[in-house]
Amino acid sequence: MQDHYTFAQPGIQRLVFKLKELVRRIDEPVSRHMEEQGLEFLQFAFRWFNCLLIREIPFHLVTRLWDTYLAEGDALPDFLIYIFASFLLTWSEKLQKLDFQEMVMFIQHLPTNNWTHLELEMVLSRAYMWHSMFNNSPSHLVG
Repeated sequence: MQDHYTFAQPGIQRLVFKLKELVRRIDEPVSRHMEEQGLEFLQFAFRWFNCLLIREIPFHLVTRLWDTYLAEGDALPDFLIYIFASFLLTWSEKLQKLDFQEMVMFIQHLPTNNWTHLELEMVLSRAYMWHSMFNNSPSHLVG
């Protein structure tokens, strides 16, 4: 993760591209809608990768999230893609109904204030499922 915090942050930029491709493979309708509206993944996912979602979830859930991060060890950067895809796609139906401005505002203020461990566990469970399905098949990220 060292190249996440160097000049131009190439590590984060690579992961944002992989996130965009993964979301396109998992949920093509929401991916297409975001593209049609002109929303670039870099506009919101850069902060997610830079802050590791800490700003997006309630503080009482941070230890559970970090438990997952630490358990992944050196594989964490690749696993983050799956966590963030799962996190974003929690609101797939809602996002498909929003225009560009509404999407930007929604993603900047995601409704996670009342989240419990249950919602976070659902995000992490989907991430593990997708990781086990796709990670050993890297061609799923090839356009």
